[in-house]
Amino acid sequence: MASQEDAKQVESAENVTEVPALRKRTTSTSRETISAYFTIAAAAFGLISDGYQNNLMTMTNVVFKRLYPKDYTSSVSTRVSNSLLVGAIIGQLFVGLLCDRFGRKVALVFTTLLIVLGATLGTAAHGSHGSAQGLFWFLTFARGITGIGVGGEYPASSTSASEAANEKMLKNRGPVFIMVTNFVLSFGGPLACSVFLIVLSIAGEDHLPTVWRVCFGVGIVLPLTVLIFRLRMLSSKLYRKGAIKKSVPYHLVVKRYWKPLIGTCGAWFLYDFVTFPNGVFSGTIISSVIHDNDIKKTAEWQLLLSSIALPGVFVGALLCNPFGRRNTMILGFSGYLVFGLTIGLAYDRITKIIPLFVVFYGLMQSFGNLGPGDMLGLVSAESYATPIRGTCYGLSAAVGKAGAAIGTQAFTPIQNNLGKKWTFIIAAICGVTGILITYFFVPDMTGEDLSEEDARFMEYLKENGWEGEVGEEDDVNLIEAGSFDESKEDAKL
Repeated sequence: MASQEDAKQVESAENVTEVPALRKRTTSTSRETISAYFTIAAAAFGLISDGYQNNLMTMTNVVFKRLYPKDYTSSVSTRVSNSLLVGAIIGQLFVGLLCDRFGRKVALVFTTLLIVLGATLGTAAHGSHGSAQGLFWFLTFARGITGIGVGGEYPASSTSASEAANEKMLKNRGPVFIMVTNFVLSFGGPLACSVFLIVLSIAGEDHLPTVWRVCFGVGIVLPLTVLIFRLRMLSSKLYRKGAIKKSVPYHLVVKRYWKPLIGTCGAWFLYDFVTFPNGVFSGTIISSVIHDNDIKKTAEWQLLLSSIALPGVFVGALLCNPFGRRNTMILGFSGYLVFGLTIGLAYDRITKIIPLFVVFYGLMQSFGNLGPGDMLGLVSAESYATPIRGTCYGLSAAVGKAGAAIGTQAFTPIQNNLGKKWTFIIAAICGVTGILITYFFVPDMTGEDLSEEDARFMEYLKENGWEGEVGEEDDVNLIEAGSFDESKEDAKL
């Protein structure tokens, strides 16, 4: 018996030299092909609900200031807005680990159900005996639950979409990934504003409580559109071949990926520090510039602002292959420098011309979409091997959301103590810092098959003496011991 076990261990050790077989691209069954395309489409439908939730408070803040002028103070507004961010940080870290250890499908279903639950609670929110403060604490709790689901969508949807796109459209993986992630996230801004304008036009300004509750209710419907598919989806081939579900060597992961982690975490922190508070409070900024306190007019200018920001997504998608991921991100951060300084230094004069102010403000956000908005998710999905892609993606996005929370918390004090122009000057400073971090720390994986990094990662683990199982047990027919071809056993290192 002992000699047989020794022989098996020797055979397994010999087979591990075949790790480069990860690079082989195998043919797909019709179900796998259909599942891959629907996984990409479902990521878009799932993340559009994230974009909607991220921008839902933009006009709701304006409504609450009208309905509760004494109770909805700046600190309460910040607390309600930040609850989504705190939840998102928890969701990104937890679901990032979940989608690596238990599978993309489990993570996606979990996040969808959380968004539905949080949105339902937010729609039904009430304070005890009609208390306004009770209402806002209820909303804080509900938005926190929604945030966990929203945050979890980032690693779960993005990793599954990048892996599916890698299987079916390798040359166009970057543009496709951008269109089903950052485009729909960015489209959430115009969508939330359009829904608000439609409901406001139907209900009228005399029924503002109805307006905000209906807008919250729409957030229940969006994630439900993909729930049935997610219950039936397959995990990607890359995940089924390369998953490490036990004894993950995180110390080796940090040792190998510390530099790209600094790049993706640092750049995402700066991007969200600028983008999120400017999204949440842009309605308030525009309202202060308009002066007449007209909610509908504020929403119309807000819709124009969010629409101007959209073309940057398409430009980034066009540039990411020929120009490269890193260079495109640097170009986007440069827009923060140019337009942030332009608006900040000329704030008192430019705000007297509302269309010019909105256009410049929109262009600054458009460059954000073009560069870090498009590239950060893409780079975070491409830079790390499949077994730890969700974890590293979730960590990078969570650090970004921490930047968003800090930026949101600091936004009002900066405005009150330094002046509104300094929010734009600080955006320019973040742009310069983002350029430096991107240049020195962000890798450029343009055009490279994700399986290449998977193979290098497995070789790295072997060289460092790690031993463990690789692959999903319920898909062992796709895996050969030590290589990654069809067989009856798990791959073992």
